[in-house]
Amino acid sequence: MTQILKDAEAGGYAIGCINTPNLETIRGVLAAAEEVNVPIIIDHAQVHDENGIKVEVIGPLMVEYAKKAKVPVCVHVDHGSDFSFIIRCLRAGFSSVMYDLSALPYEQNLSKVKEFTEYAHKAGISVEAELGIMTLAMGEGWTHETIKTTFTDPQQAADFAERSGVDALAVCFGTAHGIYAEPPVLDIQRVRDIRAAMPDTTRVVMHGGSGVDEKQVQEAITAGVSKLNYYSYLGMAATENMAKMLSGEGRQRQWHENQEAQVDFIKEYAKHVLTVFKNGK
Repeated sequence: MTQILKDAEAGGYAIGCINTPNLETIRGVLAAAEEVNVPIIIDHAQVHDENGIKVEVIGPLMVEYAKKAKVPVCVHVDHGSDFSFIIRCLRAGFSSVMYDLSALPYEQNLSKVKEFTEYAHKAGISVEAELGIMTLAMGEGWTHETIKTTFTDPQQAADFAERSGVDALAVCFGTAHGIYAEPPVLDIQRVRDIRAAMPDTTRVVMHGGSGVDEKQVQEAITAGVSKLNYYSYLGMAATENMAKMLSGEGRQRQWHENQEAQVDFIKEYAKHVLTVFKNGK
């Protein structure tokens, strides 16, 4: 992850990081990256491991497809807070970890992430952390005003990055996880301030990228975002497409044929997303 994010910042674009919780998504997303001709990060989230295919099954497939891809691919742990889950991912062949302890008090988050990063770097593993509390977009009481209380402080981000040595830091500036209850409004100046304050060796990460209008996405990239996480709206669109197919339009007689149609749908959807990220500036 370290090298492709460094290249992205230098080139003025962002690397898409997309959850791939099943084989159809892996194939569709990587086919999209190859056609757009961009590096990509595919990841497995702890929450998906809890309610979907286990990393022992999907992880080796992610790694194998990554090795065969025609573009650079990083296989990454998304929002890993349980150390045992992270170890399971590393055993499956992942080369990058988001160690998310953002729910802990600042110094505790920093201390644990720093310790992990020191060991991870010795093993050639890149590390992402999170600072600030990324809320659920449709969580109770979510408003543009309440979410501002979770925004990342630029000077604290600089302190965290310098002392922990992480390769990337997910920060909060207006996005949220899941499906948005109302259109998000990003604090682009905060991104600029965070990028200016942090060491050059730590990249800025934006989570909750799906559901954000393209203009704000590109402004965030211009302001300093190098990695952009995206999944919720892709997953929702694929579900709606499958429901439409099974209701009659485009329906195939065999299940595997319907699955193959989903691979094509995911590829076309991801191609558009990755093109937006590629044209950040």
